[in-house]
Amino acid sequence: MSKLAIRLKELREENELSARALAKELNLSDRAIQRWEKEERIPNADNIILLAKYFNVSADYLLGLED
Repeated sequence: MSKLAIRLKELREENELSARALAKELNLSDRAIQRWEKEERIPNADNIILLAKYFNVSADYLLGLED
């Protein structure tokens, strides 16, 4: 499993958010969140930035480039 999928799911669960709740917060579809976590799709750069800002982490952290 990719670092991005793992870290996205961990951050979502740590914040006690369902995929649907996170999607609503970010104005995305819940299916998009689910696909990213299951590695069916890869978020584009804009969505990676959106996730990083929302969770207050770096894009490098989400992508597994730093701990």
